[in-house]
Amino acid sequence: MIGSDPGRLRVAALYFGGFLGPFGGALVASMLPEMGASLGVSTGSASASLTAYLLPFAAVMLVSGTLGARWGRLRTVRIAYAVYTAASIVCVFAPSLEVLLAARAVQGCGNAFTTPLLLVTLAEATPRARLGRVLGTFGALQAAGQTSAPLVGGLSAEFDWRYAFVVLACVSAVLGVVGLPRTTTAEQTAPPRERLRDALRPYVLRVGVVALLGWGALGGVNFLLAYRAEDQFGLTASQRGLLLTVFGLTGILTARSVGRLIDRLGAQRTVLIGAVAGAALVAVAGTVPVLWAVAAAWAVAGIASQFVLVGVNAAVLAGGSSRGGAVSVVQAFRFSGAAVAPLALTPLYLAHPSAGFLVPAMLLAVVAPLAMPRTSAP
Repeated sequence: MIGSDPGRLRVAALYFGGFLGPFGGALVASMLPEMGASLGVSTGSASASLTAYLLPFAAVMLVSGTLGARWGRLRTVRIAYAVYTAASIVCVFAPSLEVLLAARAVQGCGNAFTTPLLLVTLAEATPRARLGRVLGTFGALQAAGQTSAPLVGGLSAEFDWRYAFVVLACVSAVLGVVGLPRTTTAEQTAPPRERLRDALRPYVLRVGVVALLGWGALGGVNFLLAYRAEDQFGLTASQRGLLLTVFGLTGILTARSVGRLIDRLGAQRTVLIGAVAGAALVAVAGTVPVLWAVAAAWAVAGIASQFVLVGVNAAVLAGGSSRGGAVSVVQAFRFSGAAVAPLALTPLYLAHPSAGFLVPAMLLAVVAPLAMPRTSAP
């Protein structure tokens, strides 16, 4: 257990590290016009800064947990934060879009080496009976980062969009200095020789498929909801932003309670509840003609997303071998779902708006329960 003041500070740093990842990824979403104008490119071209972060982040995370465990978690996390800080500084002074995109890609790679190692450290510092609620708190901070990033980015852009990256550089530098809490495992003195093949075992891959669907077919349809809010209800940009924000807000408020439920019911059962309920809510949000019903369904869908996303983390961290590599693979699947969703769902929406919501809802309701293992990690 961690009782000293420095220990508490390091535990707090674990949670803030969870906040930093999605916050840094989504920060540019609301300041793309200002970035584009400053760099002499269109808003559409500037939007590549989202993909430049997300794709390397998801790809590198397939191996980052295994490599981090092999190299030593504390050393790896500190180096990753240093790289993230340096890349953020480059973003501050980027003279062109090409330089900015390269720096964003490096940010994504650095973040890929923090998120899974932070989760494993939390798991090892927590009794198994309390693991769900701790992961729920971590999930709430991730949801807070995702939800608050557009607001902070927009406020920064009112003055200069580069200030947002100054904030990222300062926060990541502080987190790197604080480091990680000590745990009771031998990992601190003798890092295990984890292998990627151990992380890519069938149990982990099946949980990864659920994570991909849980984010791609649930949270990943938020952009479609923005389209629908404009096309069918005529909402303005600020009204659409408010509608989308309720998803994240309910996730923040309920993630820790969802974690407690996981401790009582088990990760597998909680994920199944979230997947089926989330599928129904996506279908409602994408088809009902009443705006208040759409908003209510999307708010409750934010809770269902925590059932799935906190649950899959608990499923791979509660036991089994190569936990660092396993959670890394599952997180890579999750963010791959976010990257694939716009490419896969936009054509469906353009063909028929309801199909853009009903197809992912059906996949979430049918495939996720079939893929989710019924037992704990072997």
